[in-house]
Amino acid sequence: MMEGRAAAHGRVVPSGFRPHPALRQAHLQTLLPALLRPLPALPMRRERLELPDGDFVMLGWSGGTQGPLAVLIHGLTGGLDSKYLRGLARRLVALGWRTVALELRGAGPQPNRLPRCYNQGDTGDFLHLCRLLRAREPGTPLFAVGWSLGGNVLLKALGEQGEAAPLDGAVAVSAPFELKPCAEHLRRGFARVYQSHLLKGLRQGIRRKHGPVPAPPGVDLQAALRAPNFFAYDDAYTAPINGYRDAEDYYARASCRQYLGAIRRTTLILHAADDPFMVPDVVPQAHELAPQVTLELSPTGGHVGFVGAGRWGAPVWWLERRIPQFLDEALRSTDNGNGNDGPQMNANKRE
Repeated sequence: MMEGRAAAHGRVVPSGFRPHPALRQAHLQTLLPALLRPLPALPMRRERLELPDGDFVMLGWSGGTQGPLAVLIHGLTGGLDSKYLRGLARRLVALGWRTVALELRGAGPQPNRLPRCYNQGDTGDFLHLCRLLRAREPGTPLFAVGWSLGGNVLLKALGEQGEAAPLDGAVAVSAPFELKPCAEHLRRGFARVYQSHLLKGLRQGIRRKHGPVPAPPGVDLQAALRAPNFFAYDDAYTAPINGYRDAEDYYARASCRQYLGAIRRTTLILHAADDPFMVPDVVPQAHELAPQVTLELSPTGGHVGFVGAGRWGAPVWWLERRIPQFLDEALRSTDNGNGNDGPQMNANKRE
């Protein structure tokens, strides 16, 4: 490549993450934050956002009334009380940001009104929220962070929108990239433990919902409730209730990997090569990424784990250091590049 010429594609670079010496194994990295971390304390103002089609989503606001804003998108069976989401929100608020957590359609304890539910490919509600925020505060820097399913939704939305994306930048963590190989992987070995846990949460959700909201024709609730794996569950429920032909069609159309080359906003993807939810083959190569996209790949870290070590061996939630660092850099670049005189993050402020 000629010197000074813009890169034709993005970058895949080594991550700076170093695992806790006692938690190098992928399953420990994945399970410890989910099972043993206390729920981070975070004041959160909840708001019901009515949607154009008559349904609703719940929002969780944290921080003050001014400052840059980050939209946070949880993973599968997550919500406003997800530990990784609250932990990052608390850190960002301490650094002068505001955050708004999006509890995706049907993800909360109260069933949504319409048959349609959140899924890996449903970008509409997220984009509606971003456009609404842009209209309310056109001068405010607006970023987004998504984990796992939320990362897939975020990356797909950015690729779909291209230059029209209503964001200044984004971070995606442990996104699945390709859904079919991930679903196949979760049917084997210890990964079945994760599949069983996630399916249990999904079944609880459809039990809450159906009754109040009848299932439309083509949805087999009984098959979904006894589904032994994601293929069976998505064939019986996710695909038909959201307008996909079957699980194969859903996986093919909803996977974010095919959209990564169309992203036109500064984007960081954080991923671990040992993520136990997926196989290494799903991780994209540099030539698949748009020039605005950087993939930081760590040999270790598990799925939404990335637990490092602090003083006396205390666990350090590394994502809550790396993500604010990137957002700070992206915010400064945005302000310098477009003359935005909106509020700056106070990088010297500490928890």
